[in-house]
Amino acid sequence: MDNIQSIKNRFGIIGNSQALNYALQVAAQVSNTDLTVLISGESGVGKEVFSQIIHTLSARKHNPFIAVNCGAIPEGTIDSELFGHEKGSFTGAVDNRKGYFETVNGGTIFLDEIGEMPLGTQARLLRVLEAGEYIRVGSSKVQKTDVRVIAATNRDLLESTQQGKFREDLYYRLNTVPIRVPSLRDRKEDIAMLFRKFCVDFAERYKTTSIHLDDEARDMITNYPWPGNVRELKNIAEQISVLATDKNVTAKELRRFLPEPQVMNRLPMLAPNHNGGGDFSSERDILYKLFFDMKKDVTELKKMFFDILQNPSIAHSGVFQDENVLHNFQKPEPQAAPAGIISNPQPYIIQDSNKIDHHEEVEETLSIADKEKELIEKALKKHKGKRKDAALDLGISERTLYRKLKEYNINE
Repeated sequence: MDNIQSIKNRFGIIGNSQALNYALQVAAQVSNTDLTVLISGESGVGKEVFSQIIHTLSARKHNPFIAVNCGAIPEGTIDSELFGHEKGSFTGAVDNRKGYFETVNGGTIFLDEIGEMPLGTQARLLRVLEAGEYIRVGSSKVQKTDVRVIAATNRDLLESTQQGKFREDLYYRLNTVPIRVPSLRDRKEDIAMLFRKFCVDFAERYKTTSIHLDDEARDMITNYPWPGNVRELKNIAEQISVLATDKNVTAKELRRFLPEPQVMNRLPMLAPNHNGGGDFSSERDILYKLFFDMKKDVTELKKMFFDILQNPSIAHSGVFQDENVLHNFQKPEPQAAPAGIISNPQPYIIQDSNKIDHHEEVEETLSIADKEKELIEKALKKHKGKRKDAALDLGISERTLYRKLKEYNINE
């Protein structure tokens, strides 16, 4: 236990939960070996800190350590980044280049978001783990390397192997020693202590008085789900430290800074179907169903609108008296749009006050590619070109977004 406490002091880790202490104990025990470690946990729990602990306590501590985010490197260049390339092996390869496995020889490489790694690169990594060998892109010469691999993921890699998105043999090779970093909501007893530490640090940084929470506010942060874990807790502590008008923060004041729980999941999610039907295995399938449902609703509203124009009396007949549809619909004057109805961008002609000569519906596009491109452009515009934020809003990885930008020739 003294050893665990010294690790906490050395790396600035705060908390005494049983799950956290066990994860630290496993990291300390495995550090003096060369075993591959797979660190799992939600985003923001501090997985990279565990990789640094393992490296610093190992015999490789005086050799290089590098952290690589596999999700941030485009699919077309990740092999070159990890294993290097030969001059002329692809467009833009103007010189020979060493990869990370060559430059970090003798040290430790931390592969974050390993679940985002392409299948081809996974095969190359498996060879490194099993034989300590790799080949540069564009070369046929086998090279040796002595690098310890620590990987991390916020996904269920076992489930990804069943879906064919991750190699099963690589999963079991990486999972030699698993370390599960607990989420913040699973260590509630540490939340108030962490929050207090962050507030003191920010008070020192900004030369101001540290804030204090009353009992009700302390209960609120303890029971909040913290989907962003420690990273989100730190951000909220900084916001309150800077923006709070009163340094004695009440629950009412704190509520201004905490997002409402129901708005945290902004994108639709389909429940798994275990009966063999309705299994949406790709983003396009999900988008297609979404757009199809939207078009169906719009078509029904158009039909309702023109039925009322043709026979205004049915607006009062009880057919459209449902409280969620229309109430007291009045026949429109030619100069104004009907009250309570969203204006229709498609033209219609009224030649007589009591009848409609004709109307024409224009089918809107059902192209999934067009809709997908439109959503990506809107997300980029919303987040001012920041790919990481746009990808998070769209519910896809940054690497997938990068591929989509190239596919649809979207200029940011």
